[in-house]
Amino acid sequence: MRTASIKRDTKETQIELSLNLDGTGKSEIATGCGFLNHMLTLFARHGDFDLTVTCHGDTDVDYHHSVEDIGICLGKAFTEALGDKRGITRYGQFLLPMDETLVLCACDLSGRDYLGWAVDLPTAKVGDFDTELAKEFWLAFVRNCPASIHIRELAGENTHHILEAVFKGMGRTLKMAVAPDAKHLDEIPSTKGTL
Repeated sequence: MRTASIKRDTKETQIELSLNLDGTGKSEIATGCGFLNHMLTLFARHGDFDLTVTCHGDTDVDYHHSVEDIGICLGKAFTEALGDKRGITRYGQFLLPMDETLVLCACDLSGRDYLGWAVDLPTAKVGDFDTELAKEFWLAFVRNCPASIHIRELAGENTHHILEAVFKGMGRTLKMAVAPDAKHLDEIPSTKGTL
C-alpha cells in the first residue's frame, strides 16, 4: 500500500496526518476550521484517498498557520507515499463544473514546484475562512510534493462553489496523476494491480 503518516509540531500547530493513495475516499478531518474540514473531506472523496487529519493550531489568531502547515503535511505525505514515483501516470487533469462555476485543474508530478493560480475569488471570506488561504494551501502542497500544478477558474460567481470546485478538481487530478500508467503496471508492486 502507498501510505504515509506525517507529524508536524511547531509553535503554531500540532498536526497528525495519514494518507492512503489507494483508498476509497474515507476521511476523518479535524483541522479546527469547519470550511477546511469540508474542503479536505471533498478532496479525499473525489480522489479516492483515505485521509486523516488532526490539527491543533493558533486559530485564536487566524487560520493561516493551520492551513499552510496542513498543506505542507499533505505535500510531504504524497511525496512519502509515492516513493520514487516509478510507473505512475504522472500527469492528471480535470475540468470540474460546480453549478455556475467551472474550474480546470492540471498536474505534473515532475519533481519541480510551480503553482499557476488563476482563481478570482469574489469574497474575502467564506464563513470565517479567509479565502486567500486557499492559494497558500496549494503553494505549501507543491513546495513539499514538488509538482507543477495549474488551477484556473474559467467561470464562477459564488466563492464557496469556486473553492469547492478547486478541491474536488484537485482530488480527481491527483487521483489520475498517482494512478499506475497502464504501460507500467508491473513497476508498482505495492498496488498489486488494484487500481
